[in-house]
Amino acid sequence: MNPLTIQDWLDQNASDPLLHRLQQCEELLWINPKATSFESVRTQLPLSYSDIEDAAARLERFAAYFAAVFPETAERGGIIESDLIRTDSAAKAVASLFDTETPANLLIKCDSHLPISGSIKARGGIYEILQYAESLAQKNGLLYDGIDYTCFDSEPFKALFGQHSIVVGSTGNLGLSIGIMSAKLGFRVTVHMSSDAREWKKAMLRSKGVNVVEHPSDYSVAVAQGREEALATPRCHFVDDEDSTTLFLGYSVAALRLKKQLEEQQITVDTQHPLIVYLPCGVGGGPGGVAFGLKHVFGDAVHCFFAEPTHSPCMLLGMHSGLHNGISVQDIGLDNRTCADGLAVGRPSAFVGELMDPLLDGIFTASDDTLYALVKLVADSENLSIEPSATAGLPGFAWLQKADNKTLKQLGLEASLAQATHIAWATGGNMVPEEERAKYYELGRLTITSLFSGRPADLRRSSV
Repeated sequence: MNPLTIQDWLDQNASDPLLHRLQQCEELLWINPKATSFESVRTQLPLSYSDIEDAAARLERFAAYFAAVFPETAERGGIIESDLIRTDSAAKAVASLFDTETPANLLIKCDSHLPISGSIKARGGIYEILQYAESLAQKNGLLYDGIDYTCFDSEPFKALFGQHSIVVGSTGNLGLSIGIMSAKLGFRVTVHMSSDAREWKKAMLRSKGVNVVEHPSDYSVAVAQGREEALATPRCHFVDDEDSTTLFLGYSVAALRLKKQLEEQQITVDTQHPLIVYLPCGVGGGPGGVAFGLKHVFGDAVHCFFAEPTHSPCMLLGMHSGLHNGISVQDIGLDNRTCADGLAVGRPSAFVGELMDPLLDGIFTASDDTLYALVKLVADSENLSIEPSATAGLPGFAWLQKADNKTLKQLGLEASLAQATHIAWATGGNMVPEEERAKYYELGRLTITSLFSGRPADLRRSSV
């Protein structure tokens, strides 16, 4: 247990300039002082490359099932995957907004358009339910070597799963993934949703037969209530977004898929041609899992950054303070209110934060105004509709373009940034109703007109 209390840390760091800037909701870039070479820590990590491969193999086993029950996955043979698209027009538009040079290579990883639930949560959330379902089927003698996994859509399996329940706490997208997948398999499922969750997400879950419990408080309360219910319910599995290694490994499989996509597009990744990936971050499981997988696949040739809202920088605060889930954004006076509902998390995962300590290059923050503006820019430049939280990674390259030589040297990018491939991970948006998309777009238009017209967004502050 960390010996520091929250008040101890606040008292000792009262003059910390980063803390002051976080409290002022400034957009900023934080460079992780604990980051080190991957090879120096690889064998000390609690999970390994073989764990990622095992997760990938499980998803392969279920491919025939997905192709049968979710026709939208059939084109990829039942593999739940998203496109990696080159976005030259968006690169120019975003560079213009932030008054930086246009990067030579900017791509967007469209997890915003993953089948079934339309967000990155389809990776980890669906995977955890599959692992649990497979385990139950094995324990009850329903599986044998070589069986066709379309059997999971048969009556004996549904009868078994109907005796069990699934519970999760969510701001929205994880709830969609867990709810849709669990209901399809036949589980009884309850999703505890925080006040940040969108009404359309609650309505969609209820239309699938999911029990939705609404909470007036934020994400942490929804998770706590979900955990409490699960512990009191026989034959109930709680999906713990804060600490689940199963969720984490489901996300990590994305790295294996991305490697193949980069090879297909003949994009070189090495230390002279680094891969720089920008991942929107809420509690940390999704971006942490992806970053973990990427480091195992590409080693020190990949640089990973998280992106958080200025009102909800929970992972940055947890890692900077060293308190991880022992401190929340509310403890430093922030309200945890943001248009990026999927990132509206006040307290980070300690499991992810501690795992990222040696692996993550840094974290930057983005205001709601920036996120809305980016929704419009991406829609106009690439005809790509994503939700505000999914745009959070796009300013990443601009922060690096504006970084001083000392910062780039610390990151090992001083001689290679110009040759880098930048990937902004779009985490959600495909299932957003059209009227909601129109609202996001209009807010982006108004934001650009009122705040950014004639001047760049304020990314001129130095990194910390």
